[in-house]
Amino acid sequence: MAHVDFRSACFALLLALSAGVALAQDATAPAPAVIAAGGEIAKPLELTAADLAQLPHTRVHAKAHDVEGDYDGVLLSVLLRALGAPSGEALRGPNLALYVRIRAADGYRAVFALGELDASIGNANVILADRRDGQPLDAKEGPFRIIAVADKRPARWVRQVVAIDVLKAAE
Repeated sequence: MAHVDFRSACFALLLALSAGVALAQDATAPAPAVIAAGGEIAKPLELTAADLAQLPHTRVHAKAHDVEGDYDGVLLSVLLRALGAPSGEALRGPNLALYVRIRAADGYRAVFALGELDASIGNANVILADRRDGQPLDAKEGPFRIIAVADKRPARWVRQVVAIDVLKAAE
């Protein structure tokens, strides 16, 4: 796996997305899978597999429901930071009331506290996976799946992720 400079990758991703650059694709190829990102982030947008490929990937070994494998993907905390969600020292006071809602194609939803994901507070090892055992995720799992390695039950292992929103908890 190639090492990617985090700052350069994030800057390139944000620059391309904010400029509205369309990624070239073969006219005969199926439309790329898209994840909507919104809520309390710098700029709501849609992410494709090519956008996520620009960010550093992490590999985790995980097992759930008799399926075991090595999953590759972007740490959710890294993705959220690239999207402009508060992190590190900015994650205090009112920002600790922020949470991340993950939504699947079938409407299934799961949430994570933003502090739970941040390396300076909870440091939960949660990835947005796009590969298992070196292969793209199949249609049942993917094209994107949340893997929360430390969860005792895989209830928040959301398959077929279509949206990631950073939201503020109600008063």
